[in-house]
Amino acid sequence: RRQLDSYPEALRYLNKRGLHDPILIKELEIGYAPGGILRRHLTAQGYSFDLLRQSGLLNVNGSDALYQRIVFPLREGEQIINLYGRSIGAAFAHRFLPGSKGGLYAWEKVRHCSDVILVEGLFDYAVLRQAGFHNVTCSLGTHLNAEQFLQLCDGPRTVYLTFDVDANNSGQQAAQQLADRLHAHGIASRRALLPEGHDPNSFFVQGGDALAFQSLLEAAQP
Repeated sequence: RRQLDSYPEALRYLNKRGLHDPILIKELEIGYAPGGILRRHLTAQGYSFDLLRQSGLLNVNGSDALYQRIVFPLREGEQIINLYGRSIGAAFAHRFLPGSKGGLYAWEKVRHCSDVILVEGLFDYAVLRQAGFHNVTCSLGTHLNAEQFLQLCDGPRTVYLTFDVDANNSGQQAAQQLADRLHAHGIASRRALLPEGHDPNSFFVQGGDALAFQSLLEAAQP
């Protein structure tokens, strides 16, 4: 988090992804891993090289695993259970540390909401929060793990599925499968259909606003 403001390329990337609210960036604890400093920083604090390798923070060469990545911490309560890194360069886009990704992102904030918006990615989550939607959670992909699915089923609610509208239709197929599973467990769902080729993040980046997104939710189909 301390590194983020020192690297203009990281801030430019956030801006390109439509995320510019400094208060929200701070709330989500977003940081940046420039690379080349983590091993020195943590070993100076007494953490062993073997432990850093085991945690996944360092790769097999002893270099920062999250090199040149925007980093979101994944929390359950006060505990960080994993880190998500999104490359700002040419490296493979998504990276998690080894181990569980845990439950739905920021679930504690929305678990008592009667309507919940479910998105695939953390940048989808961030731009919706920035636009004023506070009943949002994120599954970190289209395929929910057992914990995430049980969270959605822990009480009566309507789940708005806003997965990507991909050219190969994979996002919408996953949304339909999840809608069927939720229905079988007595949970209502609606599938919000974004414009072709869009996810919530790109929808806002390319000129969409809160009113237009709300219209998509209101037009969502069972």
